[in-house]
Amino acid sequence: MSSFATRIRAIPSWQVTFGLALLALGFLIAAQLASEGPRIRYTSQERTPLVETVLDLQAQQQHLKQQILDLRASIQDLEATGQGSEAVTRELNAQLEQARISSGLVAMTGPGLVIQLSDSTVAVPPDGSEREYLVSGTDVLTVVEELWLAGAEGIAVSGERITVATAVVDIGGSILVNSAYIAGPYQVTAIGPADMFERLTRSAGFVDFIRARAETFGIGVSYAVPESVDLPAYAGLVSLRSGQVAASAAPEAAP
Repeated sequence: MSSFATRIRAIPSWQVTFGLALLALGFLIAAQLASEGPRIRYTSQERTPLVETVLDLQAQQQHLKQQILDLRASIQDLEATGQGSEAVTRELNAQLEQARISSGLVAMTGPGLVIQLSDSTVAVPPDGSEREYLVSGTDVLTVVEELWLAGAEGIAVSGERITVATAVVDIGGSILVNSAYIAGPYQVTAIGPADMFERLTRSAGFVDFIRARAETFGIGVSYAVPESVDLPAYAGLVSLRSGQVAASAAPEAAP
């Protein structure tokens, strides 16, 4: 016993310390190896499901991206279609508005010309006819027709809008325009181009009218060229009894 204790005391202290360090290192290596085995087995076992999950998520993400691209393309198509529809609608509305203006169904304002026709103040000769010295419905219609030929876009006679269905009829000492009885003097108001007055006065038909009615019988014809005149809308009813609207193709939108 004393001999064993003597040998222990004879071992240098650094060797004891080194041995303990090696022993501790061995335990650490063994513990690392023991834990590494299950970790490696866990990784190898779980790797395939994780990879499959990642691939599945990537596929879903790619599918969503494609859906987004498809939706964007659909939105662009709808926007393009909508713009085309808006263009067609604007074109149809413009044509409808022009048709309403031409038919006298809407009020108008613009540069124009006013012609006033008044009965003659010349004494009727004994062998003459008094009616020849009064403004007639034919006189009014002649002026209206000459104004159309001069480029008028809208015409009214003493506040009654002229349309394609307007009738001007002599009723005693007055005339009937549309369904209104009008007494003289008669004002024929027209909206049209700036040179409408020059066109009118150069017209052979209007010159003949002046010679036949103003110079021969003294019918009063006076003019005014205001900067702007107003035309009322036609106040009557427009009905088609015999005619029907012909079918026509819808206008295409401009590219």
